[in-house]
Amino acid sequence: MTINATVKEAGFLPASRISTIGVSEILKIGARANAMKRDGKPVIILGAGEPDFDTPDHVKQAAWEAIQRGETKYTALDGSPELKKAIREKFQRENGLAYELDEITVATGAKQILFNAMMASINPGDEVIIPTPYWTSYSDIVQICEGKPVLIACDQSSGFRLTADKLEAAITPKTRWVLLNSPSNPSGAAYSAADYRPLLDVLLKHPHVWLLVDDMYEHIVYDGFRFVTPAELEPRLKERTLTVNGVSKAYAMTGWRIGYAGGPRALIKAMAVVQSQATSCPSSVSQAASVAALNGPQDFLKGRTASFERRRDLVVSGLNAIEGLDCRVPEGAFYTFSGCAGMLGKVTPAGKRIETDADFCTYLLEDAHVAVVPGSAFGLSPFFRISYATSEAELKEALTRIAAACARLK
Repeated sequence: MTINATVKEAGFLPASRISTIGVSEILKIGARANAMKRDGKPVIILGAGEPDFDTPDHVKQAAWEAIQRGETKYTALDGSPELKKAIREKFQRENGLAYELDEITVATGAKQILFNAMMASINPGDEVIIPTPYWTSYSDIVQICEGKPVLIACDQSSGFRLTADKLEAAITPKTRWVLLNSPSNPSGAAYSAADYRPLLDVLLKHPHVWLLVDDMYEHIVYDGFRFVTPAELEPRLKERTLTVNGVSKAYAMTGWRIGYAGGPRALIKAMAVVQSQATSCPSSVSQAASVAALNGPQDFLKGRTASFERRRDLVVSGLNAIEGLDCRVPEGAFYTFSGCAGMLGKVTPAGKRIETDADFCTYLLEDAHVAVVPGSAFGLSPFFRISYATSEAELKEALTRIAAACARLK
């Protein structure tokens, strides 16, 4: 249900820019699942994109020490010099990208980075190409900024990745941005250097089109996959590429709310204008913690990724063992995006026909007490997303329940 449908009863008419936008489907499913848990139902929630690991101790210690030093005041508008230096070193060390401090921005989460970039650059009617499936906020942010999301379906046959021919066909004189996410939320698909190359060649032919890349899951890749980012591969595109990242996923710092990006100086300056009128600086304590995360030991990342990989294999094999489900093996992140076309048309024990992936997910929640997210929330059906950022014991129990619920369908 959209905001427009819910608030008119109170005599309030929302701005047209949000009249067709609702609260995230992921949040709504999570809220319903949590309400069921409060009512005593044994719900397993596999919807949230949040690592179950704790923030590393040295990061928490750095935050505490910053508080003791009195670093609880405002910082520079779009990031403290100390954090920007740590980000600059990270980009150079891990991605081979050189940025000056005024080519780096820090905000209250990567979502605000995306919002600042769109708000600072999009005029009404400008187009943003977004491959689907996509993280739910991408399209809504573009719409709020009065742009036009151009959604390009990328199905399982292409590994849920955008292809050069589809990109070329989607570009128009109104195209302002192409938005890519690797590894992807929700599919876990990642772009190798060979996957990116044809796309970058297309963008080189269209100098009016800019590229925004969301690298949030950079450190969570499997099977020896080598992560790369477009500005690293094609220096000629660096001056029209915004490379977005953050500390939320790799360092299990979702609640600290720190995202960052490197990009052209003029864009970063325009984004600072937006941020100055929205939140101003991010939390000083969170910034101090993020310095420790980026500059501190990184060896623990391999162990956490290995744990995610074991869970991935458990979930993929468990889903593929269920007749009617089809799950691709993801290269990264901590999600599976499984096809459920084989469940459509079946009837639940209560006599309800499953018409859509949303119906299937509702059935799993009500019958199996397992909360997952339908592919329709990410712009591609019929699929559903599982977040396996939880314990193996919970995942095994969830898979047992899902299999039993599917077996009860007629």
